[in-house]
Amino acid sequence: MNIGNHGGSCHHSCCLRVQNLSVQIGSDTILKDIDLHVHCGEMVALIGPNGAGKSTLLKTVLGQQEYSGIISFSVPGQRTRRPKIGYVPQSPAFDPGDPVTVMDLFACCMSKRPAFLGPSKAMRQKVLDCLDRVHGEDLIDKRVGTLSGGELQRVLLALALEPLPNVLILDEPLSGVDVEGMSALMDMLDEIRQRYDLSILMTTHDFAMLPKYADQVVLIDHTVIISGTPLHVLGSDAFYQVFHRKGGLL
Repeated sequence: MNIGNHGGSCHHSCCLRVQNLSVQIGSDTILKDIDLHVHCGEMVALIGPNGAGKSTLLKTVLGQQEYSGIISFSVPGQRTRRPKIGYVPQSPAFDPGDPVTVMDLFACCMSKRPAFLGPSKAMRQKVLDCLDRVHGEDLIDKRVGTLSGGELQRVLLALALEPLPNVLILDEPLSGVDVEGMSALMDMLDEIRQRYDLSILMTTHDFAMLPKYADQVVLIDHTVIISGTPLHVLGSDAFYQVFHRKGGLL
């Protein structure tokens, strides 16, 4: 097991590389011989059937799961062995009757000041600046439990972007978001990765958006079945065999 800097073909740009990664939980092999390479500024989508190990792979990259193999990072201008990683989990459930606002949520995550004292002016401005990154300043005083799926994803994304990461990891960010909201969210992710030159690694079951936004698609079913451009993967025999589909998507 090794986490370190990779100095190969990405010498002048940050990247994430996974090599020969396997995860064993008890007697079950969850992942086997995973190879993955995410360049700085790329959006890479992990797809696969339920139970294929996609979320486990994200947790492994985050350092939350033991594994064998190599996870290596290269971050230009930094001596740290790990980059800054932002993470957005699958949408948690919030009680609509809970009085906690978006401002309260940020204050609990970013400040040591007791929430019952209310935020300082400086903290409120900082939260507004964070929400500005996702065009969500108007959400600051809304109760978290009343947010739509798309609004909640914006809030969680704003939290993950403070401080600005080198790699942004999202687990099913389109889950619970309506079709119109999906396009808006993907447009925003595309804007963010270009503006801040960060990498995005995400899982999704929504394939229609991938040809427009993803640089690379990786189909896994406990191991990497096929990877490449969206058109290459979504149009492959392997894709149709895994998802039992006939005919084309595109």
